[in-house]
Amino acid sequence: MDIRGLLRNATARYLLGGTLGGVVVAVVLAGTFSVLGRPTWSGFAPARANAAAPTDKSTTEQSKGNAGDPLAAESVELTPAQLRAFKVEPVGYRAFPVEDQAIGSIDFNEDLAVQVFTPYQGRIVSLFPKVGDDVQKGQTLFTIDSADLLQAESTLISAAGVLRLTTRALARAKELFAANGIAQKDYDQAISDQQAAEAAYRAAFDAVRIFGKSQAEIEKVATTHHIDSTLVVPSPVSGRVTARVAAPGLFVQPGNAPAPYTVADISTMWMLANVPESQIARYKEGQAVSVTVPAYRDRVFDGRITTLGTTVDPNTRRVFLRSEIADPNHLLRSGMFANFVINTGETLRSLAVPLDGVAREGDGTMTVWVTTDRKRFTKRTVKLGVQQTGFHQILEGLQPGELIAASGALFLSNALNGVDE
Repeated sequence: MDIRGLLRNATARYLLGGTLGGVVVAVVLAGTFSVLGRPTWSGFAPARANAAAPTDKSTTEQSKGNAGDPLAAESVELTPAQLRAFKVEPVGYRAFPVEDQAIGSIDFNEDLAVQVFTPYQGRIVSLFPKVGDDVQKGQTLFTIDSADLLQAESTLISAAGVLRLTTRALARAKELFAANGIAQKDYDQAISDQQAAEAAYRAAFDAVRIFGKSQAEIEKVATTHHIDSTLVVPSPVSGRVTARVAAPGLFVQPGNAPAPYTVADISTMWMLANVPESQIARYKEGQAVSVTVPAYRDRVFDGRITTLGTTVDPNTRRVFLRSEIADPNHLLRSGMFANFVINTGETLRSLAVPLDGVAREGDGTMTVWVTTDRKRFTKRTVKLGVQQTGFHQILEGLQPGELIAASGALFLSNALNGVDE
C-alpha cells in the first residue's frame, strides 16, 4: 500500500474510535509525505542544513559532503550536465576609466553653416538644389529677376557708348591738332572727355561684376547691348543644403529672414548639453568626448569640448557645454538625442566580474558564486563600483584568481532559494 493509502487508513481508524497510536501513525505519515514530496528547482540540488534525504546518486553524495560544513546552507552543487550551461572564470583586473556621463542633443556646426541671402532684391525665378543635396562652392542655388542688375547693365551699355564716342573724337582732335586745325584747349578738352568716359565705363563694368557676372558676360552685354536681368545666387561654401524656404515668384530682399537657402558643412557637428555646476570643475576645453546616439547604438563618435558656458542657469543650476563631433560619414542629424561620456580622471585598474556573474538578492545585497572545484558553488556578498562595458567593478569581497560563475548567477540564487524558473 502506498503512503496515501496508509494515511487514509490511519485517519479512518481514528474517526471510528481507534487508539491513540492510530493518530500518531497518521501524523508521522503525513510529515513523511510532506518531506518526501518536496519539489526541487529544475534539477538543481541546493545543499541546505537539515535538508531531506535525497533520492538520486548526485544529491546523496552532496548531502554527505555537506555534513558539518558551515557554508552548506549557502552552497549549490551542480551535476556535470548542469555545469555545461555555466561559464567558470578566474577573477581578473580590468581598466575602469573615470568618466562623467550626461545627455545632450546634436546640432549643426554653426561656424560652418551659412544662410544664403540674395545680395539684391527681386523675385525668385528658379530654384535648383533641394534639402539634403550636396553642393559645391560657386554652384547656383537660385536665380532672381533683379531690377538692380537691369539698371547696372543699362548704365554699362550707356557708358560703353559714350566711351566709343569720346575715343573717336579724341582721335580726330589729335589729327587736327597735329595739322594746327584746332586750338590747344580743344585738344585738351577731347582728352579730358575721353578719360572721363573711360572712368565711367570702368565703374559701370565693376557695378555689373558685383552681381556675379564674369568678364566675358559683361563684355558681351556692352557690345551686343543685350540686357539679362537674371541674377544668379551661388553657394558661398561647399556642404549640404539643410533648409530651403524659397519658392518661384517669392520677393526676396537682402538680409530679410528667413534666408532662401541654408548650406552647412556637415563633416563636423555640435553636441550641446547642460551639465550640473557641481561637475564643471572637471571639464576643460579640448577634453575628449565620446558620443552615442539611439540610431547607432554600436557606433561611437569622437569629439572634443570647444565651449564651456560662462554663466550658471539660475533655475536649473546647470552650465552650457558644447562639443565638436567628427562625422565624416554624415550619419548624425540635427536634433538627435545624444549620450556623451567625458574622461575626467586617470583610468583605474580594479577587479571586475561580468554582469551575468552578479545577482541581486531580495535584501538588496549583490552576490557572486565562488567555486574551488568547479562543481560546488558558494554564495558570497560583494561590494560593487561602477558598471562599464559589460562588467561590474568589484570593490570588496573577491580576491584575484578566485574562480566564479561568470554567468548564471541569478539561476544559482534561485536554485538555492528553491525557486522554480
